[in-house]
Amino acid sequence: MECKVHHIRFITESVFVLRFDRNELAFRSGQHILAGIHGKNDQREYSIYSGEEDDFFEILVKIVEKPSVSLALSQLKSGDLLEIEKPMGFFGIPKDALDKKFLFIANGTGIAPFHSFIRSYPALDYQIIHGIRYMNEAYDQEVYAKGRYISCVTNDSNGHYQGRVTEYLKQYPLLENRLVYLCGNSQMINDVKTILTQQGFNPAQMFNEIYF
Repeated sequence: MECKVHHIRFITESVFVLRFDRNELAFRSGQHILAGIHGKNDQREYSIYSGEEDDFFEILVKIVEKPSVSLALSQLKSGDLLEIEKPMGFFGIPKDALDKKFLFIANGTGIAPFHSFIRSYPALDYQIIHGIRYMNEAYDQEVYAKGRYISCVTNDSNGHYQGRVTEYLKQYPLLENRLVYLCGNSQMINDVKTILTQQGFNPAQMFNEIYF
């Protein structure tokens, strides 16, 4: 499906938000789309960053290598064409669980589906723990209500905690039972699941989406 680009908003030198036509496609927060340059065969999966009620799509993109889909996307201009596939995936919050308490844990751009959750369901009772290297990677942190977002920063002295997400969880055990959603690299997800299970969290209440 062809979609026209609205604009690109760079957050850091290598991470940007790409906004484009939604074309009235329905989706559930937590789903992803395949996106690439119109007329090219190369596409990559990106979690949807925008909310369910927004009249546009947004994805959060990190430029990872050269040449790559992400590099090509970073060079798009307003009016250029994307090629996307319909939203897919099952990493979402059931409608009958929206009144539960949630813990969202991500590293890097793995925060994208949680941004969509919160834009879509502003009444959610949530806490986000976000593992990043530098504080400028706290992508759009102003979206999250005061006290809801905790940055775990490894490469500078800013942020709420200096160290990895796993170190934070060991130092500050989470005693309140919540539904846990994890998004990021497989090592982080596996380590966090182990730590939370040891702290008494039920593995059946943990849901994950692995970013490669």
